[in-house]
Amino acid sequence: MTAWNLRSSLRNIRTLSLMSLWPFNVKPRDFSLPNASWRPEMSKVYEYYNALCEIEGDEKRRLWRKLPSYNRVLKYTTGGVYLSKIIQSKARLFTRNIKEPGAAFEYVVFMNKQEKRCVCVFQAGHLLEGPPGHVHGGAVATMIDSVMGTLAGYMSGPVMTANLNINYRSPIPLGSVVLLHSALDRVEGRKFFVTCRVTSTDESKLHTEATD
Repeated sequence: MTAWNLRSSLRNIRTLSLMSLWPFNVKPRDFSLPNASWRPEMSKVYEYYNALCEIEGDEKRRLWRKLPSYNRVLKYTTGGVYLSKIIQSKARLFTRNIKEPGAAFEYVVFMNKQEKRCVCVFQAGHLLEGPPGHVHGGAVATMIDSVMGTLAGYMSGPVMTANLNINYRSPIPLGSVVLLHSALDRVEGRKFFVTCRVTSTDESKLHTEATD
């Protein structure tokens, strides 16, 4: 092969390497990234915690991390490969199965592993109505369970909720933005005890608190 042909072949190889051999986007969508449905309050709190994640310095010393959020857990976890391909193709995470942005669960979780706690910024969409003009208690419980489970799972690996005790203090107005503060209380053998508080973004109002 001549030098010219070799250079031409290498260019073709590089071109092919930049092209996708599969016509569809196989990279999972991160649903925790900002979108047009987010209220200014949601964006403001997101930017605050995201800035903490981007502090320059030693990666191991960085306290806060934004966790990505996908809608197809089975497809992107090891255990999912053992299930039926039909189940894998149809299964969707409960809090991420509504296509319309802002219609239901809009949230992002920021994790602080060193302090064994996390904060979730949650905006409740119009499909989550319970009492007129307010978020359904089941939707609040879903978010609490998801955030507490995320924290416990991040600290130890896969977990299942055994008990969930919730005290509703004040209803959450539909469409509002709240914070879920979850912390690891203690560990007893294989059991992880986690707490959670749902507050207004300025933390002046307590909406709900829970333990498991």
